[in-house]
Amino acid sequence: MLPLTVIRRRNALLLHRRFLEQAIAAGLPAKGLDQAFAKKLEISPSMWSQIKSSRPIGDILARQIERHCDVDAGWLDEEDLVADAPDPAEERFIGAARRAWRRANAKGKRELSRSLRAIALEQAPSP
Repeated sequence: MLPLTVIRRRNALLLHRRFLEQAIAAGLPAKGLDQAFAKKLEISPSMWSQIKSSRPIGDILARQIERHCDVDAGWLDEEDLVADAPDPAEERFIGAARRAWRRANAKGKRELSRSLRAIALEQAPSP
């Protein structure tokens, strides 16, 4: 079982990710979205930055985040959500893959797709 501080941070990052996805889907520019999320939570951008890296989320702040993100009280403390939380290494990989995809021509995109499918097949459990 993960420590509560880790669970809360990862779940807060999940809420942040959802916020970013909704904002970008609505056509908002990516610049300034961290500040907008902090404003939504009624905390300073500096505090949000600290939370993302290492600052523990106490009970009062946890309930405040839940209230402003329209999730049930206690939601931030649920460990089963952790699997959906963004992992920093995964996010870096996705970013690198996206940059490679966007820079590639049609042939390069086919090769990238084939490579990923081959890796996925290698990782698939045997029947």
